[in-house]
Amino acid sequence: MISVRRYCFRMDVLSYSLNSITGTLRPIHYLIQTQIDPVPKIASNGYLGIYERFLLCNYYSTKPPLRSFRRRECKRSESNKSTLDEVQFQRALSQLLPRFTPEELCNVITQQDNPFVCLELFNWASQQPRFKHDVSTYHITIKKLGVAKMYQEMDDVVNQVLAISYIGSEALYNSIIYFFMEARKLTRAVNIFKHMRNSRNMECRPSIRTYNILFTAFLSRGSNSYINHMYMETTRSLFRQMVDDGIEPDIHSLNSMIKGYVLSLHLNDALRIFHQMDVVYKCTPNSFSYDYLIHGLCCQGRTHNAKQLCNEMKSKGFMPSSKSYNSLVNALALHGEVEEALKYLWEMIENRRSAEFITYKTVLDEICRQGRVGEAMKLLKEFKEKDLLNGHAYRKLLYVLEDDYGDPNAHAQIR
Repeated sequence: MISVRRYCFRMDVLSYSLNSITGTLRPIHYLIQTQIDPVPKIASNGYLGIYERFLLCNYYSTKPPLRSFRRRECKRSESNKSTLDEVQFQRALSQLLPRFTPEELCNVITQQDNPFVCLELFNWASQQPRFKHDVSTYHITIKKLGVAKMYQEMDDVVNQVLAISYIGSEALYNSIIYFFMEARKLTRAVNIFKHMRNSRNMECRPSIRTYNILFTAFLSRGSNSYINHMYMETTRSLFRQMVDDGIEPDIHSLNSMIKGYVLSLHLNDALRIFHQMDVVYKCTPNSFSYDYLIHGLCCQGRTHNAKQLCNEMKSKGFMPSSKSYNSLVNALALHGEVEEALKYLWEMIENRRSAEFITYKTVLDEICRQGRVGEAMKLLKEFKEKDLLNGHAYRKLLYVLEDDYGDPNAHAQIR
């Protein structure tokens, strides 16, 4: 219950931020900070002091600064120095010419494996006279910090990017959004997305790649159908916004919509998107499109539709995944269609798709429910002889069937 409430609270904040994409609402922190200059001035060399960084964090970041901001900054710098490899840092500095360019700095940072050395190189270059960072140096530094999960340090660099209007590119902002999503800072990522849409620089405007990053992040929040239902409303609004902006959906975005509808138990909406792929969006479904739908239909017990899609999928040269096969076999067995379930089970084994333990148990259990306990035991022994089950799984299934249906000959078949 606590987890659901926490997700609901995050969704309220996220919905508020997404509603402001269209410009009807102002950013969240604008309501809090009415006495701070929205774009603090920076030095000519691009370096931000402690006070300027305080203003930037207060305006751009979703996390308000603590009262002990200066103390935290000092501790952070001391921590960086303690983990900084001075020898490696000096070796990297020796590779730079006296009047180095941003491209040369980017190449040196790219070669470094230590993220603290990369950050120190970036900060050192910021203090050099007649040097200004460009998109390449910001981008490589953010990538290095993001991969190392140094999200707080990355946030500081991102704030510097946002403070300079002429700095930015689509690839840079896509990386920022991706790493904020990895850090579970959804509101922060949405704010970056809004910044891209409002930018006058056409090179910074969102592309299909930007939307796909957001779709992937929203669909990986968890397996709870209620949570997926709430995030699906956000995904649906984002998809509509993408179409309104004139960006043509690709197979990834359409599959994301199908997967989102399946996870939120809106199978009819998922089927609608599926049937519109060829007609409306001129995009041919692939194996993932079929796999998502087969699994979702089986979860709702719509085995007839699932079999139709599976046959259509195979007729187009696609092979169902292990998840689709297991879902179909389980659903058919639970509906009493044992012969159909066995047909797809042997087909799955023939196509070298791995069957799960629960799949074998469901099929055998349904055969026993129909009064064919001996046939189930014979089938279980066949599974063992064909090395489809290891010894532990075989004995476990055998004892389960014995406990449930009381086969007196079960112990004799263990050996």
